[in-house]
Amino acid sequence: MSFDQWSKVNLVDCLDKLIDYRGKTPEKSEKGILTLSAKSVKNSNIDYSEAYTISEDEYKKFMVRGIPVKGDILITTEAPMGQVAKLDRDGVAVAQRLLTLRPNPKILDNDYLLYYLQSPIGQAELKARESGSTVTGIKQAEFRKINIILPPLSEQKVIANILSSLDDKIELNNKINKNLEELAQTLYKRWFVDFDFPNEEGESYKSSGGEMVESELGLIPKGWKVESIGRSSISKLISSGINEFNGTKKYIATADVTNLSIRSFVTEIDFKKRPSRANMQPIAGSLWFAKMKDSRKMIRVSKSSSYLIDKCIFSTGFAGLFAPKYSNYIWTILTTKDFDDTKNNLCNGTTMQAINNENINRIRILIPDNKTLDLFESVSEPIFEKIQFNEIESNKLSKIRDELLPKLMNGEIEVPIEE
Repeated sequence: MSFDQWSKVNLVDCLDKLIDYRGKTPEKSEKGILTLSAKSVKNSNIDYSEAYTISEDEYKKFMVRGIPVKGDILITTEAPMGQVAKLDRDGVAVAQRLLTLRPNPKILDNDYLLYYLQSPIGQAELKARESGSTVTGIKQAEFRKINIILPPLSEQKVIANILSSLDDKIELNNKINKNLEELAQTLYKRWFVDFDFPNEEGESYKSSGGEMVESELGLIPKGWKVESIGRSSISKLISSGINEFNGTKKYIATADVTNLSIRSFVTEIDFKKRPSRANMQPIAGSLWFAKMKDSRKMIRVSKSSSYLIDKCIFSTGFAGLFAPKYSNYIWTILTTKDFDDTKNNLCNGTTMQAINNENINRIRILIPDNKTLDLFESVSEPIFEKIQFNEIESNKLSKIRDELLPKLMNGEIEVPIEE
């Protein structure tokens, strides 16, 4: 069916349920049922680390307007407005600044709605009805006026399948990379925490009686040192400031990163009109982590990361370390829980706590001898090469998806429908 035969209808008329708990805040508890707010919905994903818990009794008392179920579409209504994700489990509560949308399965496909609201067309519909000065948002009365372009259900499913197949591959790459990162952490712990790295005879150093000496970090192998992570013999803090460029580049804010993955390359900037925070230059051999307390967001830039190096600028919300020769070793330190805990303990500030460069330089790390570092880089390199390959592939798939999305939604690309 051609695009001119698609209909434009009121979105609410295509829903079985619209659940809105704005204006209500449940009482939190130390354990219980996961509760989502707008902070939990980011870049088409649900970040459960940003959820809090409420008791079962509070859940029963609070969730009287409707119970969210797996497959429902969540959309943030402010701070920020227009972030969308599909609920991937039952048994959660939904609270502040979120709407829960449940399509009528006879009219509207869940995944099609998800992608439509993410598309430039859907985002423009939302933007046209937002209000507010310092914090913009959309009221339910205005949301109820939003229209949606509606192909026949069969075409909706094909469009959604094309886009979700790309997202599924990206998610698979993320899972593979998570397993590879865990493998690298296991190797790191064995060598640099348990000190069972191979000695000159190929035997485990500590287990075979290798000599240990006292240090400020406790007993360490003889010949190793302890230095500041920001000004060590193998890693240096990167100062703010970027190279002047023509045209536009992608701006990567901390909100665009989840754990070890960049989830969004949406924001474009030019050099002269860029936000003041767009002032960190990614370079080969650099490793980045979010400064904010309790925020685990990291980016690795290797010599193969040509897209990040040539096309992106990072936020000053990231701290960068330059470690060109031993980046695998420094990266595994950054991805440990010990580093997270140390960073969080050194954060300060009143409204928003974060670590500054002075306190980054207070973080002490172990510097092994060069022979052991060289061997670790060699042994771990295949792991990180595979991770890098998957990241490059995911970035390409994300770009394809983002280019296809508006063209599928406005009928520019006609999808094949089986008779």
